[in-house]
Amino acid sequence: MKKEIKAFTLIEMLVVLAIISILILLFVPNLLKEKAQVQSTGEAAVVKVVESQAQLYELDHDDKQPSLTDLVAADMITPKQVASYENYYKENKSETPELAN
Repeated sequence: MKKEIKAFTLIEMLVVLAIISILILLFVPNLLKEKAQVQSTGEAAVVKVVESQAQLYELDHDDKQPSLTDLVAADMITPKQVASYENYYKENKSETPELAN
C-alpha cells in the first residue's frame, strides 16, 4: 500500500504567486496616493498651528508681527513645523504665507 503525500503542486503555487502579484500591483499605487494626500493634509494642519501661534505671539508682544525665527526662539513652534510650513507654501504657490522667515 502506497502512502499518499498531500502537498501543493508547482502549478498551484505559481497561480497563488500570480494572484498575489496582481493584488500588489493594484494596491501599491493607491497607497502612494493616499500617503501624499495625508502628508498634504498634515502640512495644512501645521500651517494653522503656526498661524495660531503667531497670533498668540502678537498678543504677548504688543502686536509685533513675528517671523518664523521669532516663534522658534520663543519656543512656540519647532524647526520641524517651520519646515512643514515652508514646504506647504512651496507646494501651494497660489497661496501666500502670512509669516516670513
